[in-house]
Amino acid sequence: MKKLTTFFVSLVLGAVLMTGCGAAKQAQTSAEPVTVNVAALKGPTAMGMVDFMDKADAGEFTDNNYHFEIVAAVDEVTPKLIQGQVDIAAVPANLASVLYNNTDGGVKVLAVNTLGVIYIVESGDTVSDISDLKGKTVYASGKGATPEYALNYILAQNGIDPESDLTIEWKSEHTECLSALMAEENAIAMLPQPFVTTAQTKSDKIRVALDLTQEWDKLGADSALLTGVVVAGKEFVESNPAAVEAFMEHYAASVKFVNENVEDASALIEKYDIVPAAVAVRAVPECNIVCITGDEMKQKLSGYLAVLLEQNPKSVGGALPADDFYYGN
Repeated sequence: MKKLTTFFVSLVLGAVLMTGCGAAKQAQTSAEPVTVNVAALKGPTAMGMVDFMDKADAGEFTDNNYHFEIVAAVDEVTPKLIQGQVDIAAVPANLASVLYNNTDGGVKVLAVNTLGVIYIVESGDTVSDISDLKGKTVYASGKGATPEYALNYILAQNGIDPESDLTIEWKSEHTECLSALMAEENAIAMLPQPFVTTAQTKSDKIRVALDLTQEWDKLGADSALLTGVVVAGKEFVESNPAAVEAFMEHYAASVKFVNENVEDASALIEKYDIVPAAVAVRAVPECNIVCITGDEMKQKLSGYLAVLLEQNPKSVGGALPADDFYYGN
């Protein structure tokens, strides 16, 4: 996150302060089509869009001109969003807050699109409760980012000290965690979907021990463990309200399709080179793909960001976003 924030400040923020969050576009009339450029990160945050993308590519939508791009790394989408080259983007939940703070409120969050996708998996059968992690070694990636903060929060709320009650061995990549799982008997790792499913296709010994989204919910907090959100440039939202509403309708329908038609959706997920269909068909039901808007979005996201702020203020850009961060407020 420190590297990402530095990237924003040193390379992008100066341009944002000069031009705002993209060049202002002419206000949309009620029926006039506009071009809507959409980007999403490769993974669960893009999976819910595949039906929308497929129908747009087939020319089934005539209300606006939708152009989609799936990128592999967050550094590919954030400069485009800030500079107005991308109008709407699916990004990590905490990054939305960082963007808001680094652009003086230049982005709005439209929806929560992915709940938690982090799981504790093991190659044995020693963990069935969060308390079972005491005294264990857990391989994990995501140190200094939301996976670490989420795990620490859940552990601490269950009376487990992340520093002394267990050993968290941080790896730079998910593949390193998988290697440890494969090499050691009763090894334990923290992995996200769809990587969990990918791992299980390589070894039938790997089982899901804990769903951290469920563990978070057990705490009864006025929040939720989140992965991704859909954001838009503030000026695009204000200049094109009808286009934003149309996008949200199509997107909600796409999420519904993906969750209710997993096999067909998995074929589209492979078509758009997100993950192979064989992985997607098993992973989609575990990816917690949603489209949460309005008051529920604000409640869950603001609570989640408050947890991250307490863990590390830099993870949310130094402060919680104001009410104008939330679309509809």
